[in-house]
This record gives sequence, structure tokens and C-alpha cells, in this order.
Amino acid sequence: MGEVYKATDTRLGRTVAIKLLRSAHTDRFEREARAIAALNHPHICTLHDIGPNYLVMEYVEGCTLRGPLPPDEAMRLALQIAGALEAAHAKGIIHRDLKPDNIIVTQMGVKLLDFGLAKLERAAETGETTVSETQAGTILGTIAYMSPEQVEGKPADGRSDIFAFGLVLYEMLSGRRAFAGETSVSKMAAILHKEPERLEAPPEVARIVTRCLLKSPAQRFQTMTEVKAALQGIKLTLHKESDASIAVLPFANLSGDMDNEYFSDGLAEEILNALTKLHGLKVAARTSAFAFKGRNEDIRLIGETLRVNHVLEGSVRKAGSRLRITAQLISIADGCHVWSERYDREMTDVFAIQDEISQAIVTVLKLKLARPGSPAARRPLEPEAYESYLKGRFFWNKRTEADLNRSIDCFLRAIELDPAYALAYAGLSDAYVLLGIFGVRPPNDVYPKARAAAEKALEIDGTLAEPHAALGHVLTAYDWDFQGAEEEYRKALDLNSSYPTAHQWYGHLLAVTGRYAEGIAEVTRARDLDPLSVPINAFVGLIYMKARQTREAVEAARRGVDLDPNNPFAHWILARALDARNELPESVAESEKAARLSGGSQASTAQLGCAYARIGETAKAHKIIDQLMELSRKKYVSPYDIAIIYTGLGEKDLALEWLEKAYEERAVRLLELLDPAFDGLRFDPRFEDLVQRIGFPR
Repeated sequence: MGEVYKATDTRLGRTVAIKLLRSAHTDRFEREARAIAALNHPHICTLHDIGPNYLVMEYVEGCTLRGPLPPDEAMRLALQIAGALEAAHAKGIIHRDLKPDNIIVTQMGVKLLDFGLAKLERAAETGETTVSETQAGTILGTIAYMSPEQVEGKPADGRSDIFAFGLVLYEMLSGRRAFAGETSVSKMAAILHKEPERLEAPPEVARIVTRCLLKSPAQRFQTMTEVKAALQGIKLTLHKESDASIAVLPFANLSGDMDNEYFSDGLAEEILNALTKLHGLKVAARTSAFAFKGRNEDIRLIGETLRVNHVLEGSVRKAGSRLRITAQLISIADGCHVWSERYDREMTDVFAIQDEISQAIVTVLKLKLARPGSPAARRPLEPEAYESYLKGRFFWNKRTEADLNRSIDCFLRAIELDPAYALAYAGLSDAYVLLGIFGVRPPNDVYPKARAAAEKALEIDGTLAEPHAALGHVLTAYDWDFQGAEEEYRKALDLNSSYPTAHQWYGHLLAVTGRYAEGIAEVTRARDLDPLSVPINAFVGLIYMKARQTREAVEAARRGVDLDPNNPFAHWILARALDARNELPESVAESEKAARLSGGSQASTAQLGCAYARIGETAKAHKIIDQLMELSRKKYVSPYDIAIIYTGLGEKDLALEWLEKAYEERAVRLLELLDPAFDGLRFDPRFEDLVQRIGFPR
């Protein structure tokens, strides 16, 4: 219907949003806009002023509503939306276009936007004439969020908003639309004749959603006040359930052999992964929990840092095929043991031990399983294959090129011993993905292998979230299939909404395609799930930088550096954020630290060359180009790394020449072409052509 601009109200010195309406839409809005201006609610965007073809509205900072969300968070936001609609209905105003894109999530909660299609059932307090219907032939909403009566062209009242509210709540909880279809006609047919897929949510919540989505308006809740009361009735129950939270600390290795470290770490990680599948249980991410390895910290400090109320710790003694495993569950509130057990078993019993520990935690915390029925019986597994898999994950978590290569060998060994081992294929895919991200192997070497391994893992076990996330990265970085990548990330998060890496990579995809607010929301969610992860904290800075919110970018990247001053990735991101902020001496200093701490990795060395170029140290920049060219005779060096230095030097022809070579190789870091570092090339037709060929949204 128009375009929205961020602007400054010079009279009052405030930031506002101005919506310029297309001429075809202006006639029918003035009376409605004046009535809507009478709304005064903390969760409704305020309308400040109107003109012949524009609306002046409150400027709202945040991101559009997206799922899936934890039930307690979904209920918190749903109550705010319900309150806003209740207030609008009390004024006789029906929204008629309620959808996630019209709901902004801010630090203070939600803001309901766009009453542009609103219908007034009666005169509002402004004294304006009642508008009972919009003009014939106008659009009455977004098809996927219409009520059945809207689809059929029948009169819409407050119960139509209740149906749309049910659709929004369904999507908040599941991350998918209740009624999907390839065409407008198929979507409308689904709304009229089909029922949504079963909603995996607490039964009390699912019942509210179901009642909102009944086809007949007479069978739904009749007012938003009723909906709000129903939500409030289950809020306390959900709050108690959300209190169940746990961190699984790395198990102590008591074997006297450091070579068995992989087994004690791996066992704790496997239990952690099993617990993430339990409904109602918040599980601290591996990176954050394992940050306490070898640190004799007070248990209450661990709980406060990880924001959990229980900790599982244990020990492993392995001798040949014999195991002795102890586990104890500790309450953060008083530091007391609430459960403990010792297991003396054979290696072949390791899965049974994991299940027993998980079930004991379920019993103690009185949780429900994520899906009805008992957990499926585990497939028999060769113990040596399992050990090889654990070794693979152990090396994979070290995140160096040498360790990633060792992890690949371990995963391949596990697959050799058990060709139907889905987790081993998932690990193999993850390893190739990281080699691609690090840029230490040619893209056409690692990404096809990553794709094949992920697809094989899903062929064996379609319930794994990790291979979907790996496929999402392959589709983003190698295929430049952004729509297909988004589908894979959503599948991963549908299977495991607490998987930080999926939120991180999905946020990156959203940012590189220009959906910055959504991208920031996703990576922030990843950071909330894994607060002690250095790469994720630094990555938040990267996404803010892409959104050109440079102050926030520097602050977020510094959090990563503060967590681990010796982490080269954090210094590398901070250097780029400082460069985008034009703080060049500081950027050089951070680039030098990143290059030194990484042992001269190609990416950090290239960033250092670019930093030297930007500050005028051109001789040093050219020297680094020569070093990378010499290195390329011995191992793979991405053409992008040469291009970024020439970009800093302002040598456009050479920069574009090397970017073209990077395009031919499908270099992963071409996804950064819209970053501030390339602003000097923005208006060159050759650069614009490259951007279009990759397929970035205009």
C-alpha cells in the first residue's frame, strides 16, 4: 500500500515512522486513521498525525514476530497481543490483518502495527462517522491469515481477529503456518476445509489454539476478553514448568588416561542431547556448560551464570570394556543432591545407562516427554563405532583445521564400522561445513561432501536437527539457494528449537538477505541459549555490523573478547566491526591480535592486510598480498582474501578481478558482499552484476 520511512519530527525532536500511501489507497483511510488515533495502549503503535497521503506513527525498534518460541515466552507475548486486540475491540475497531509481520517484538514487549485494513463496527470516541465496510474490491487481509468468513467475503467481526490470533499463536509455538499452500486458492481452500497439523505444545495451550481456529465463528471464543482470561489461566502452570532447567557439566575422567577424555566428555554430551528432547526442560547449551570444565566453581555461581536451577555432574572410569559411571543431580537453590546413582556395566550397556540417567531426571523433575509414548528402543551399535563417533565430536569441538581433519577420520571410521550410523554422518557433515566456513579447503571439495553426509544422516534418521542445519548452510554458502536454506533451518528449529547453531546460522542467512531485524533476533536467541559461547557472542557483533548498527556491533564483539581474550575469532570480528565504524587504529590493533592468535590463518591475515590498507600502510598491505600469493602455491587460499585487501587499497579493478575468481570458486565469504567493507565498490556496474548473479534480494 505504500512505503515507510524513518524520519525526525523537528518540532518535538523525536524519531518517527512516516508511511506514504499510494494514491489508490488514500481515499478510504482518513476516517479510519482518525478513529484509530483514539487508541492508547502500550502494545499498539501510536498514530501521531495524518495527512492527505501519509500517516505519522510511533517509531518502533525491534523485529517482527517469529517462531518457534518456548511456550512460556509465547504465552507472555500472546497475552500482550490479546490485550492490544481487546483494547481495539472495545473501541469498536477490528484489525482484519493480524499476522506476524504486523507484530513487532521490542525489549519492552510487542507492538501491534498496521490498522490500515481495520474495520470500525461503531463510532469511536473521536466522534467520527462509523465506517461499516471498506470499499468493494479492496484487499481485506493477507490470505494465509484470513478467517473463513473473510475468505468467503462475509462480514467480519471481532471473532475474525480471534481466528487470526489463533493462527499467530500456532505459528509462534510451531514455527510454521497452520494453513499452507502453493497458491492463493490452495491456501483459501485449506482455511475453509482443512484442519492444521497437530500442534506440539502443552495440552492447555493447544486447546486454546484449537478453539480459536474453529471454522464457525459461533464456536470460537466470542471475545478477546475470553481469550485473554484463558491464557492467564494457564500462565502460572507454564511458568512452573519452565522453571525446570538443567546444565550437564562435563563428566570427570577418572581413568588415569587422558586419551579417555573424549569418552567422559562425549557421554555427558550424549546425555545433554537426550535431555533437549524432553518437553518443559530448559537445557544449557554444550559450549556454555563445558566452559566450566576443570574449574572448581561454586555450584550456585554455575547456576546463576547459566540461568538453570539444576546441575548434572558425574565421573567416568573406563578400563577396557568395563565402565563405572556416577551421576548426581544437584539443586542450585540449596546445593543439595536430589538424586545420585552409580553404574557398573559393560561398554555395550552405555546407551542403557544414558537412558536411565535421563529417565531419572524426568522422574525427579516430574517432566513430560516431548511426544506421547515411550522413547523408541535404541538400535544395537558396535561399541567401537560409538567410541569413534565420540572421538570425532571431541576433536570437532576443538575447531582447529588439524582437529577437524582428525574428526573426519574418526567419523569415517565409525561409518566404516556401522554404515547405518546416522549421528556419524551428521558429525561428518558438520566437520566439512566448518572446513568450508574456515576457508581452508576449496568449496567444491568440502560442500558436496557436507551435503552428501547430511542427506545420508537424514535418510537414516529424519528426526536429527543437526543435518538440516548443515544442509541449510550448504544451500546458503555454496548453492546460494536462500529460500531452500531457510526451509532447512526452520526444519532444524522445528525439531530442536534449543539448537543454538541453527539459530546462529539462520540469523546469518536472514542478515545476508537484508532481513536484519530478524537476523539480529535469531543470533540473539542463539546467544541466550549459549551465553558463554565465544563464537556466538562475537557472531552477534557480525550481524549488527551487517545491519550497520556499528556501535552495537562493537559492543557485542567485545563481549566475545571479554569471555576469552585469546580467541582469535572474537578479535577478528571486533576488528571488522571497528573498521565499519571507521575506528581504523583500533581495527589494526585487533587485526594484529587475531592474526597472531590464529597462527596466521588466511582470513585473519587478509583482514590485517585490509586494515593496513585502510589506514594508509599500503606497503604492509601489498606485502601481505605477496605472502598469501606465495602460500597459495602450497595450499588453498580463497581469492576473496586477496580481493578484500585490494578493496581496502581502493584498487577497484584488481578487487573486482579477484572477486570474480571467488565467484567462479563459489567462495563462502562472497556472502559478505553487502557488508560496509565493500561500500567503495557499490556503484560499480561490475559489482552490481556480481551481486545480482549471486542472487541477493534487491
